Formats: sequence, C-alpha cells, structure tokens
Amino acid sequence: MTDVAQRTRLPPAGFRHIGQPLARKEDARLTTGRGRFSDDFNIEGQAYAVMVRSPHPHARIGRIEAGRAKAMPGVLGVFTGADCLADGLSAIPHDPLPKTKYDMRLTAPGGGAPFIGPHLLLPADKIRHVGEAAAMVVAETVAQALDAADAIEIDHQLLPGVFHSEDAMQPGAPAVWDEVPNNTPVETLFGDPQATERAFARADHVVAMDFHVDRVTGVPLEPRAALGQYDETSGRYTLYAGSGGAVRQKRELAAVLGIPGDNLRVLSCDVGGNFGTRNRAFVEFGLVLWAARKLRRPVKFTATRSEAFLSDYQGRDLVSKVGLALACDGRFLAMRATNISNVGARCVSLSPLSKGAGLIPGPYAIPVASLRAIGVFTNTMPTNAYRSSGRPEVTFAIERLIDIAAARFGFDPVELRRENLIRPEAMPYRNAVGMIYDSGRYEENMDWAMALADWNGFERRRREAAKRGKLLGRGLANYIESSIGAPIEQARITVRPDRRVDVVIGTQPSGQGHETSFAQVVADFLHVPLDRVNIVLGDTDVVKVGGGSHSGRSMRHSATVFAKALPELIARGKKIAAIALGAPPEEIAFNDGRFGSPKTNRSFDFLELAEEAARHDLPSDLKDGIAVVTDNEMHDPVFPNGCAISEIEVDPETGGAQIVRYASVDDVGRCINPLIVHGQTHGAIAQGIGQAMWEECRIEPDSGQPLVGSLMDYGIPRADTLPRFKTEIAEVLSPTNPLGIKAGGEGGTTAAPAVVISAIVDALRDYEISDIKMPATPFKVWQAIQEAKARKAQTGRT
Repeated sequence: MTDVAQRTRLPPAGFRHIGQPLARKEDARLTTGRGRFSDDFNIEGQAYAVMVRSPHPHARIGRIEAGRAKAMPGVLGVFTGADCLADGLSAIPHDPLPKTKYDMRLTAPGGGAPFIGPHLLLPADKIRHVGEAAAMVVAETVAQALDAADAIEIDHQLLPGVFHSEDAMQPGAPAVWDEVPNNTPVETLFGDPQATERAFARADHVVAMDFHVDRVTGVPLEPRAALGQYDETSGRYTLYAGSGGAVRQKRELAAVLGIPGDNLRVLSCDVGGNFGTRNRAFVEFGLVLWAARKLRRPVKFTATRSEAFLSDYQGRDLVSKVGLALACDGRFLAMRATNISNVGARCVSLSPLSKGAGLIPGPYAIPVASLRAIGVFTNTMPTNAYRSSGRPEVTFAIERLIDIAAARFGFDPVELRRENLIRPEAMPYRNAVGMIYDSGRYEENMDWAMALADWNGFERRRREAAKRGKLLGRGLANYIESSIGAPIEQARITVRPDRRVDVVIGTQPSGQGHETSFAQVVADFLHVPLDRVNIVLGDTDVVKVGGGSHSGRSMRHSATVFAKALPELIARGKKIAAIALGAPPEEIAFNDGRFGSPKTNRSFDFLELAEEAARHDLPSDLKDGIAVVTDNEMHDPVFPNGCAISEIEVDPETGGAQIVRYASVDDVGRCINPLIVHGQTHGAIAQGIGQAMWEECRIEPDSGQPLVGSLMDYGIPRADTLPRFKTEIAEVLSPTNPLGIKAGGEGGTTAAPAVVISAIVDALRDYEISDIKMPATPFKVWQAIQEAKARKAQTGRT
C-alpha cells in the first residue's frame, strides 16, 4: 500500500472558518418547527386542488363527463387538457440536454436535436403513463375535491403500452409518440469503435455482462406541494413551491402561462429533500397558478405519499451492456458499452445518460473505448437526474465487470485495479471518450480506504462469521463522478450600515447547509464574524439569476462568484475609506481585513466602513455603498472521486443480508465544512445502499401497473439497517476554481450499489454465484442459493 499519512486533512492556511466543522446555523430553525416548507404556506380564502390521475398506462382521451362533479358541494371548477388548449397554455419547456461546453453531446439518431415529447399541464390527446394527471378539480376543501374527482368519468380508449426500454426498441412495439415510431429519441456514438474492436480482437481475455440498474424514486421527506396566487390589480402571479432552483421554475412557468417573467414571483424557501426529483417543473405548479387566475382566489395542491410514488420524477433505469478487454498481465486494453436509458413518457432530463456517457471507463487508464448511448420512450413516469445521476450506473457496470474478470481469469481484484488506475502524474487526464479529469490520487484513496476498513483483518472476521452460521463477504469499488451543472451564477453582496452582510445567491438548498457553509466562505473573504453574514435564497423577487442546486454545483459556483466579487468589494471599500479618512484613494490599503492609510491611525473593517459610509454624502458611483453584483459563467467540470469498502453478512438459511462494516474515502477538493460534508456522505451512502438492497419502482410487466404505492411496498434504508460508517475526506484541490472545490454530496451514492452487490456476491462465492440483480432482497439472495444448490445436485457435486 502507498503511504496514506500525507492525506490527513489539515485546516487551510489563512482561513478562520473555511475547513472548520461548524454546526449548521439553520438547524435551530428546521428542528424546532420554524421551517418554511411548501405546505406551511397558506393564504386566506384559498381553495384546494386535487388531480384525477389515470389508472391506465396508455390510452386515448375520449369524452370527459364532469357534470356531476361540477354540481357537487364546494366544487369551484373542473379543468381538463381541452381547457388548457383553449386558454393557450404552452407545454413546460423542458430543456433536457446539459448546457456546458464539455458535456457529452447527445443527439437524435442520425444527428440533430432529440424530440422530447411536449409536456402540457393536462394532456388533451393521450395518457402516456399510470398516474398522469388527466383533470384537476378545485373545491373549497380537500375532501370536497376528492369526492368530486371520484365522480368524474373519462372515456379511455385503451392502447397497448410498453414499459421496458429494450421492449420499446423492438420492431412493432407500441409507439409512445407518433413522431418517434421506434421510441428512440436519442442515439449517439462516442469514442473510437474501430480502435476498440481491434483491441478486443487482440485481447487475451474478454469479459462481458448485461446489467439493468432498475428504477427508483427520491422519496423526499416532504411530498411536493404548491400554492398559487394571482393579483388582479397588478396582474402578478405568486407561486410557493419547493424546488431545485426558483429562477428556473420562474422562467419555465412564465413560458407555460405566456406571461412576462416579471409577472411571476416564485418562492422556494425550505425544501424537504430533493435528490434531483424536484429539479424540473411539475404540472401542478402551473395548474395552481392558472386556476388561481381563473377562480380569482389562491389555489393549493399537496401530494399524498401515494401520489408521489405515481407522479414524482423517478431515477436510474439504465440497461448497460458492457465488455472489457484485458491483456494476459491484467492491463485493460479497451472497453465497449451500450447504455440504454429509459426516459419514460417524456424526455424531461438527459443528464443521467450524458453524465454516465463521459465516465464509462471510471478512474481507470483504458486506452480506447466505444459507447452507444440510447434514450428510449416508454409508458412510464419520466426519469430525471437523481443523486449522482448516471454515475452510480456506470460505476456499477465497470466495478462489477472488474470483479467478474478477476474471478474468471485468476487475478486479485485489488491488484487488478491497482495495475490500471490512472496515476496522479497523468493529470489532467483525457479518458477514452474525451472527458478530461482535473485531478485525483486514486490509488492513495484505495489504500486509505483499505486501511480504514481493516482490510487485513477480514479473513479473521470471515472465520468468526462462519462459526455463527453466517457468510461474510467483502466488496471494494473505486469511483469517479463529474460535477458540472448549469454554467451561470450570480451573487449580490451588500455590506449594510447595521454591520451585517447580505449575500443573495441563486442556488437552492434542500438540506445541504448552504446558510452555514456559504457564510463561512464570505466571512473569511471579508474578515467578518460568521454570524454577521446572511445568505438570501429562493425568492425570485430578490434572486434574479442563478442555476439552482444540482450536479454538485452549489458550493463550487457560489465560492467562485464570491471570490470574483471580492476585488470589486475591496475597490469600493478603498474609495469610501478615502472619503472617510480624507486621504487620496491611492493611499488606502486593505490588509488583514482592514482599510487604512499610513497617514492616520484610524482604520475600518468592512462592517465599520459600511456604518461610517452612511454618515457621508457619497458620490453617485458610490451611492449603493459597499455593494456589488457579480456574474460568473463556469464550464469546466470537476471530478470528485474515491473508494468504498463494505462487509456484509448473509444468512444462507433466509437470504437476509446485513451490512456490518462500511468505509469510504471521498476526494471533494477543498472541504469548506467537514461536519456538513461527512453528513452528506453518510446520507449519500444510505441512498446508494437503499437501491442496492431494498428500493425498486417495480412495474407489472404485462399491464404496466406500478406495484409500489406506499412505504409499505417500497423499502428504504433506516437507522437500524445501517452500520456506523467510517468516512474520511481527501482534499486534492481542483485547478478549475479559486478554492479548488470539487463536490461532496454525491460520491457516497456513486460507489455504494457496486460495493454492496460485490460484497454479497463474495459472501456467496462457494455457491459459484457471479451476480445478484439489485435490489438484493432476502428472497432474491435465498432464491439464488437454492438455484445454486440445485445446479450442484444435478452435476453430482456437494
């Protein structure tokens, strides 16, 4: 192993707050019932909206009989897709293609922009998935709206549906959209197919596998809610709805309503969980605004948990057909893959397919590769970016393939990885499909994780487990992920005369601790106390520009724009200090957080200077005081990376699996607040483990009916099903931004599915089981054991 002592995290020189594990200041509000979540907002006189959702996955919409419903007590209106068209409402302008310069460019087959499938607030032609809203009822109470919704009759002309991506690609499969008869809106080739095939032809070893990383959903703590208001006097709309970015929601919903952006205010205050689920607009957000204008009163919608299972944007659902070519000494020669993403009934986001496309080789020096990236329509809920979108899927494929190759061809799985990991001196490194990794020490991460997990003590623990009748297995996975996100961000920083600093920023937290960690950066840049910094988010009347929170972008983009604002803040401060001190501006210096002149013993910090400025008649160019608006456009991706190791005990009698150890090392670049990053790592690991062991949005293959409608049907990780994690933070700074930040919120998810399944398969090695399909439920594991026993019995082996 390499020496890992040098990787111990040290506080960065010159900072008082950056790098410190400070408790989150927003927690006092959030844990004492003083949060401002979407459903907490109410307006006097509000009415309540309920959606009539389709029980069918594919059907033409015939006559909608709503007369009886409209006559029921308390009913204020029933609205359909025909009404949307009559009022000129537009489709939600989903823009599914990533927008930075270095994202993998996905196209339609043969080139050009993909057809995305228009997303009207209510469909007027066809239903395309179970749970799609076909009509909306608004009434005085929720109970009255529910009763009326039950009274609506829709003449559904049933059509055949298709639910699995590979089925949808077959000739003659039902078309989800007439405009795309083969159901394939996206097909793009990456890499060098010819060189890849030559490498496979001369390889000593070839291993290939097909994996299906199934569909999951975010299960945010707060089901989505929306409250719409319309002011007849001003002609302005107001929406209260939690999201991944209020600025984007404002832009898209204004386009739906056909109004100028200034006529819509969106408030996205505290958000009870996102994970990507809330990054794109939902139809209910536009519907409550539209209904509020039509009915001249506020309208509120709150989803039930069962509705969320049917109608939240979902994640994953990738088929990966992957092959690896090796030399006789274990060197990786080439990789080829076909990745098929089930985009659902509409193409809401292609981030999962694009992000995964750039990282199919993982952190390994694979000379050549080829990838066929395909997006497919099906009669299912649209998929969206979900925590570390696209990266857990491709990490699972390459890491499982390496384990299978090691077992099949007699290599040690750790040494096989060590032989092929990209070396630090190769950075920046262009991988075989063109992505340029910025920095990383992958082998050191692996060795550090092995030390953290007590790698050498495993065999002793395996023997102890065997004495208890348990099978202990171990898994290891290296990972790399990319963090890019919307390229534009803006900060408005004002040092106020009351000795406070307001920082307006366009990201949107959903539990990440932005109010604390952003304040740490600003406090250190300005040399002011942390409690004097106020982070302002989520109100589009204040936040005018910003890319929201996704793809691990928030801290990197915000810290960059803060750093860019600092010279201008200092320059304005020097001019104001010159007036206050009666000195020429060129004599004013800013040292150790204070403005001063060598000709006087007076000096000011930023807070004192703002207070002093209020006493002076400043010239017109300084009337705003110490205040700047700074924009930045960042296209360079960063590549967080790391290694995870798990140990899992399997009960061969029941198939039950229990994680008994889990260790990870995650390179996040500069770590602003280790306490917050460790918390995010723990949550991310739990989310990845959940998919590996319990979570699946299962659909009945013949009827297309979802079989998951509540938390009775959908397993999620809980405190008593997880071990105490051992996590460490590596800080290999990125050269792409001033503080060297990468990202810290998604890496734990990226490696977890691979490392959990590898550990379970290792526990079952005596049964010659090479793979277990996720989620590895006790029944699936037990069934695999029984099938292995039957195979041995047939061959006469014991």
